Amino acid sequence: MRKSFSFKVDDVQVFKAKLLVWSQQFYEVVWLDSNSHNNKYSSFDGMLAVDALTALSTDSFNAFDDLKTYQTETKDWIFGYLTYDLKNNVERLKSENFDGLHFPELYFFQPKKIIQIQGDTAHFIYLNMVDDEIKVDFDEITNITLKNKKETKEKNIHIKMRIFKDDYFDRVGKMLQKIHRGDIYEANFCQEFYAEDTEINPLETYNELNKISKAPFSVFLKLNDKYVASASPERYIKKEGTTVISQPIKGTAKRSLDKLEDEKLRTNLALDEKERAENVMIVDLVRNDLSKSAIKGSVQVTELCKVYTYNQVHQMISTITSTVKSDKNVIDIIKETFPMGSMTGAPKVSAMKIIEELEATKRGVYSGTVGYITPEQDFDFNVIIRSILYNATEKYVSFSVGGAITAKASPEKEYEECLLKAKAMRQVLEGKVS
Repeated sequence: MRKSFSFKVDDVQVFKAKLLVWSQQFYEVVWLDSNSHNNKYSSFDGMLAVDALTALSTDSFNAFDDLKTYQTETKDWIFGYLTYDLKNNVERLKSENFDGLHFPELYFFQPKKIIQIQGDTAHFIYLNMVDDEIKVDFDEITNITLKNKKETKEKNIHIKMRIFKDDYFDRVGKMLQKIHRGDIYEANFCQEFYAEDTEINPLETYNELNKISKAPFSVFLKLNDKYVASASPERYIKKEGTTVISQPIKGTAKRSLDKLEDEKLRTNLALDEKERAENVMIVDLVRNDLSKSAIKGSVQVTELCKVYTYNQVHQMISTITSTVKSDKNVIDIIKETFPMGSMTGAPKVSAMKIIEELEATKRGVYSGTVGYITPEQDFDFNVIIRSILYNATEKYVSFSVGGAITAKASPEKEYEECLLKAKAMRQVLEGKVS
């Protein structure tokens, strides 16, 4: 049974920072931060889950069935991630590319302690705990002394590219041949940036990335020696009651410090025929995915190709909603839409086969998702993009970026877009603007 107790917080940003420092004593940590974005589908400003009572860690074989059993048995809050490679559990596919990170393909845990922040209030939701322990933890958090912030300086980390420019052009060229031949209409092609024999401070890395990006679906995840620091701007899927919401991103433009130029970049993105065509293709794919679970006729596009502005980039986002029956299994809803359309392509299965053939690395957590499921059968999951992944034991740091390849794609422009998306992660890791 969970106990809940609430406290008013004087300075929410300071409390968030202290909360993350306090969380590092635990082996399992998931921190979700909306960074004050007023998304109409947001449920909280921040949420922390720590200290597993039970956990599920598995590979892709029967992964969704295992998760269904685990969720049914716990009947409680569970937090965790699904890697992109669970596609192999959904379809007859495989993942045989290089993997330097070695994360489990699925991991969820039932936390003993959950702390939700809504406005200026922190809600402590504890499992089998006494009120005194909640008060002790609150006092411990508030009494933490934060270190003075250090100026960002160049670090002794050298980021390497898994695919060099000429190789990128060659691989994208092969993808374009398949598109022109009619095998697929669109596919998301990704490339890895990495550093070996490298040690980083994961929490400082997340804080720096979050400060630069302030994204609406930011995540700090720790599972013993494995870490995710994510500044994701994208929601994969959310369920609230009988309503399901998906918000795919397709279309990116850089920001400018000049207000007039920045507004022009934003307007040009909104009117860009290629970007809109990419977005509409994925909207159609998501509509089809949601229809597998939805009550007939309930799938609706409530926003089409709307441009949202973030610290680093402008993004074109669409919102698709549907209604499901109240007894529809929540894991089935996720499985029937997985992996998310914005990171695959159309037709989905053919695109995933071609992605596996032409990409150089196993995606793993990148282009997978982190989120939670509630006891009431609601859930919310992001898309793991704009994210730094780290295996501390193997001293391996990785981030990947990608873009949609369509018939009108220019390899040169797609390459430039990848470098734009990589900028924040590279800046954080190397301590300089590249």
